Amino acid sequence: MSTQAIPWWQKTVVYQIYPRSFQDSNNDGIGDIPGIIKRLDYLQSLGVETIWFSPFFSSPQADFGYDISDYKSISPEYGTMQDVNALIEGIHQRGMKLIFDMVMNHTSDQHPWFQVSKSSRTNPKADWYIWRDKPTNWKSIVWGKGWQYCADRDQWYYASFLPFQPDLNYQNPEVKKEMFDTVRFWLDKGVDGFRLDIFNCIIKDPQFRDNPFSLNPFPSVESPGGNFQQRKYSLNQPGNFEFARELRAVLNEYGPDEKFLVGEVFGSQDTVSQYLGQQDGLHLIFLFETLYFKLKASWFRKTIRSFEENFPAPFIPTWVLGNHDIYRYSRRIDNDLRKARIMALLQLTVRAVPVLYYGEEIGMANGNIDFQKAKDPLARTFSWIPAFVRNLLPVSVNRDVCRTPMQWDNTRHAGFSNTQPWLPTGPDEHIRNVKSMSDNPETLLNWYKQLIQLRKENPCLHAGTLRLLNEYPDEILAYERTDDLGIKLLILINFSGKALHFSLHSEGKILVASDSTVQLSNGQVVLPAHSGIVIQ
Repeated sequence: MSTQAIPWWQKTVVYQIYPRSFQDSNNDGIGDIPGIIKRLDYLQSLGVETIWFSPFFSSPQADFGYDISDYKSISPEYGTMQDVNALIEGIHQRGMKLIFDMVMNHTSDQHPWFQVSKSSRTNPKADWYIWRDKPTNWKSIVWGKGWQYCADRDQWYYASFLPFQPDLNYQNPEVKKEMFDTVRFWLDKGVDGFRLDIFNCIIKDPQFRDNPFSLNPFPSVESPGGNFQQRKYSLNQPGNFEFARELRAVLNEYGPDEKFLVGEVFGSQDTVSQYLGQQDGLHLIFLFETLYFKLKASWFRKTIRSFEENFPAPFIPTWVLGNHDIYRYSRRIDNDLRKARIMALLQLTVRAVPVLYYGEEIGMANGNIDFQKAKDPLARTFSWIPAFVRNLLPVSVNRDVCRTPMQWDNTRHAGFSNTQPWLPTGPDEHIRNVKSMSDNPETLLNWYKQLIQLRKENPCLHAGTLRLLNEYPDEILAYERTDDLGIKLLILINFSGKALHFSLHSEGKILVASDSTVQLSNGQVVLPAHSGIVIQ
């Protein structure tokens, strides 16, 4: 496909905002929509093109917005519908796009639909949720039992995530129509697409067969669920792939490739690729292997090769290093800014749609929040697990640590609020903040800006092919990006802890370098430890 013909969502850089933690405008300690509007110029200057917002719909906030009680109104701590309209307008005026988090799998147990549904077995919404006289052995995808008893109906309802988030029943056409109309409601307002929360949970086995036993106590990317259960009948059902096609048809009503969908789905690449379709499936899916990266060239070569094989053009992978559910990736690189620079270089030059999590551009570290004082409901769920075991888990069971307020400056509360924030600011707020990093061209923040601009200016980076190269030292990750005019860029990244000296296989000049001491002369390259370059 010509690089000119590639749709906008394949070329974009996505930036995730957790609204509660981005900017407080009214000094109640909670981030809000007017606060986000205040920071739109910053996002534009960063160069990101699409903003993904975690939910700010009406909610009792038991899971901080992922428990929705009204899909068409705004939780008052975040603002009003007028604020959302202004947000949409402000983003579009700046030439950017926005996507909303759409939680289609479940609602809050405080949603009026559920309150009616649980009241009897014969009410108009009696089968809007998944009810059973006898539960199966299905467990929650986080931990523990998935079926919750409701005395009002003397029945059990299923909750894929937490007990207060009952799953909707999409076998009921009324539910499907209502949720598709909700999607249209926001598309009509100008929203450019949706991130789909736990999308592979939506359709369940219509026969409600028990899941088989598994030896895995903990979930993995390829084998989601864990908890000694294979989620054969409660995840990634064939009906889920069909549901993706039906949802895509709703978006196609607004024009081909005008709007887009990115799904949170878990499973092997063979499985999750079935959600995608050029005209009749999701546009993108999150690939979570990169959340658990090993800082080795060999690991990245293997991962890139797998992505290229399983998601060839016209499909495209995503490249994600963090989000609102997992430790910030600074934990995996010892909080080392040199390593953060090469991770940014990799993320913004591979063939993928990069998704940045707020604060990554300034190297924000995980917060220091005592587990016993955590506000995250998952922390209460896992309170029985000893601390040394929790620390060994690849995922955080206290998600507060990755949701601390954005660090804007070195004033009290990091410029997020003039009052005590809902979560304490991070341990590095006085050093790693936007203001302190803005003026110095050598900072991580300005490195991100430089890379995003480079990506925009070079079609081979935002729309070209990728070819892995094996003729360089093993510690070097090397790949070539090429556009449809044959223009090439060479990316070389040293993942080792030592400087490497080697020869180029063709002459070139450095476009950007993560370390000012990189040397290139007469075809000879010296790459310092944990550094990288782009060569033309």
